[in-house]
Amino acid sequence: MNYSSTFHFPVQIYYEDTDFSGVVYHPNFLKYFERAREHVIGAEILSALWQEDGLGFAVYRSDMLCHDGVEFADIIDVRTRFYFESKYRTVWKQEIWRPNAKKPAVTAQIEMVCMNKARQLAPMSADLIERLSQSFSSPTLS
Repeated sequence: MNYSSTFHFPVQIYYEDTDFSGVVYHPNFLKYFERAREHVIGAEILSALWQEDGLGFAVYRSDMLCHDGVEFADIIDVRTRFYFESKYRTVWKQEIWRPNAKKPAVTAQIEMVCMNKARQLAPMSADLIERLSQSFSSPTLS
């Protein structure tokens, strides 16, 4: 496996993100991970990919572990790296870190597949693979 560089995405935790105790409600972590992946690829690229090529991504599998609570007013660092499993699938390793923490509060592995508008598996475009490959130290797919 050849992982990309690590991308950092800060997220402010608002009161609305938390439950009655001031701790982030666990499904919100999936939203933070999704936002971070969108920033890695780029909203304009995702939009063009859908509008021009009829391609998009869907979550195929998601494994998430909550190790520590994240609280109201924290500014967390969502750390993201990924690799190409194939021309159809990317695997994303993501972590949420609280300020000054010694270990991640939440870890996840998210597998994404590329699909066409008919919801069938489709290979990622060469342009997308090239764009994402720029974050690797060596080529990943030919």
